[in-house]
Order: sequence, then structure tokens, then C-alpha cells
Amino acid sequence: MNSIITTDRLKIRNWLESDIAALVQMNKDRDVMRYFLSTMSDRESFDFYNRISAHFNKTGFGLYVVESRESNEFLGYTGFMIADFESSFTPCIEIGWRFNKQFWGKGFATEAAKACLDYGFSILNFEKVYSFTSIYNKKSEAVMKRIGMSKIGEFSHPKVPVNNELRLHVNYIIEKEGHLTS
Repeated sequence: MNSIITTDRLKIRNWLESDIAALVQMNKDRDVMRYFLSTMSDRESFDFYNRISAHFNKTGFGLYVVESRESNEFLGYTGFMIADFESSFTPCIEIGWRFNKQFWGKGFATEAAKACLDYGFSILNFEKVYSFTSIYNKKSEAVMKRIGMSKIGEFSHPKVPVNNELRLHVNYIIEKEGHLTS
């Protein structure tokens, strides 16, 4: 299977229908989805997969499957989406990631995100990329810092209900100019 990006430990590739079952299981995990409004049902995960596919068809980029080079196991995903909710910095290109919890703490998210940024700046010719998450998601924020992003502020996410504790988000950016490929 053709990988779009490879690193020492990872293959980063387009989706296959056979990946849907792993996506469904990951999106049902309460720990994985802790900083989202809820876990996803099977139908919601399938709809999410379809949105990812539609995004690829429209833009030529998107969220990519991340798998182990050693075992070919589905670890999660990382990549880019166009964030188009109403905000002072949107529409923008967002980098994001989600990994099965058994793969947390091993540097996979950082390794995959760095490789994706290199790809985004050198191949896709992005000028800048954003990332954001709930202010409570310190592990994801740490990945943003490790991949060279800079915090530009906080904002209230318009898709999170006003009284929900997850509404306040940190916002990070990295620009092509000054980005060093790894």
C-alpha cells in the first residue's frame, strides 16, 4: 500500500474502507474522546469517515491514517482539515490528530504531526497551519509545542455550548516561513 509519508516508525496514508472498524472503535473510547462533547456512535463515525473522504475529494488533502511500519496496525490519524466555523482566524487549515490510547505517550502523535507539517509546507504549499483544543487537553497542547507551534491565544469555540467547560480553547499557529523540516 502506498504511503503518502513515512517516518522511522510510521506509515501515513490515505484511508481504506477496512479502516472504518478501527475508527469506530477509537471514537467510542471515552478516554480518547474526553475533550470532545461526546463519544461517537457507529453511524457518527461512519459519517465522519465520509466527511474525511469528501474533504480529500474537494481539497486534495485531509486526515491521514497513521499505522505502525512494523505491525501495520492502525494507530490513529493525523493531518489537515479546513476549519470553517465562525471565528477571527477562520477559515484556516487545521492540523489535528487522534490516537488509540494504547499508543499514547510513545511519541507517535508528535512524529506523525511533524511529518505532516513538513508535507503540508513542502508539498501542499501551505503558508500557515493552526491547531486548537480545549484548554484542559494538556497532552494535545504539548504536541503543538513539540512540533514548533506558537500559542496565539484562547477563544470560545462557537460549536461548543456556552456553559460547557470545554468551550474555551487554546489556539496555536505555525508558519511556513521559519518552519524547519525534520
